[in-house]
Amino acid sequence: MSSAIKLPKYSLGVGDRFAHQAKAQLRACMQASESGVEVIPVWNKSNREHAIIGSEPVSTRVAADAAVKALAWTKPYFCDADHIGIGTVDRFFNACDFFTIDVADFIGNPAEPSIIDSFLKSHLELLGEIKIDGIDQPLTISTEFLQKVSSKFLAAIQQAASIYKKIEANQGAGNFVTEVSMDETDSPQTPAELLIILAAAADAGIPLQTIAPKFSGRFNKGVDYVGNVTQFEKEFALDVATIAHAVKHYDLPQNLKLSVHSGSDKFSIYAPIHRTIQRFDTGVHLKTAGTTWLEELIGLAEAGDESLDLAKEIYKQAYDHREELCAPYATVINIDPAKLPTPNDVARWSSDQYTAALRHNPESPGYNNSLRQLLHVGFKVAAKMGSRYLELLDANEAIIARNVTENLFDRHIAPVFLGRHSS
Repeated sequence: MSSAIKLPKYSLGVGDRFAHQAKAQLRACMQASESGVEVIPVWNKSNREHAIIGSEPVSTRVAADAAVKALAWTKPYFCDADHIGIGTVDRFFNACDFFTIDVADFIGNPAEPSIIDSFLKSHLELLGEIKIDGIDQPLTISTEFLQKVSSKFLAAIQQAASIYKKIEANQGAGNFVTEVSMDETDSPQTPAELLIILAAAADAGIPLQTIAPKFSGRFNKGVDYVGNVTQFEKEFALDVATIAHAVKHYDLPQNLKLSVHSGSDKFSIYAPIHRTIQRFDTGVHLKTAGTTWLEELIGLAEAGDESLDLAKEIYKQAYDHREELCAPYATVINIDPAKLPTPNDVARWSSDQYTAALRHNPESPGYNNSLRQLLHVGFKVAAKMGSRYLELLDANEAIIARNVTENLFDRHIAPVFLGRHSS
């Protein structure tokens, strides 16, 4: 199975809530090229984010195209319809060439018994001990386990196939990149489950180029990984090896790779990811990397005067409406209310105090993990400000762009793709 449009080995999913930082983000990828590694930008924005901002998918495409033209970028780039389903995909057709099909809600829905039975009969090779190159212990799959996993995941794969076929009917075969996302679910998929899922995806004719499983630990928005880093590295390596095995044995694209969702600022797992992709000579898609909207806030706070005042006002409104803002993200944030400064405290802060609290530098005594998470989900506040917020972005473009580019290159690209420690 192959696709005419191929996602290169290393790619970076970048969000740009207000479609103002595409050039700054692209400059980070250009710095990667200057450092000897090709990292392809994929601008991603979900239906939920468009709804909150009041934007249309075409705005992401326009911003990306303009940045590519302005900076004379000649390598590939993509726009991702992030976390789409059968009912939300249509509005992305005219703007996107990368589709992240989210079927997490269908995991656990039982497939028809006849479909499960047919899958079991056609995949007897999945039974017993399966030797995977790069893994010391073989995977062991019993008939009972295969039936259980098939029952759990086949309906989700069927749904993914339905969405894929809808996209293909509109875009044409080979004219887009397909990712399937299963990360927003309760429990991580084991390597044995992943192998069964990939066999089912191949049967369904889905030309997967990336897949986003759920890993153990917490991938909270905009802050570091919470979990056992050693265990993560083991899981990541097992998944990489399992994908290589599936590509070899099933009709799947040769460039199929892992996608790490909510990949932004997961500093403690960047070195393990780098070691693993070097060890297996494989690619990775680091998705939603470098929280750009927070870098905008940092830039505004650095600028001082009315821009700092606006940043403080955004915090006040986010604080006052924190329950409403946090509700949609409850599973991917972990805020300690006791550690949130009051708006009156923040109102007295200097520019340095605000940026120290928000900038993701865990070594800084001023860094506040809970404040950062609250402001991460607080972009709705800025969206409601409309032109007032956007005009200050334009007025402070240089200082904001510097923060965006430095954050993306130094803290994300360099450690993951170049093996350098973040600054």
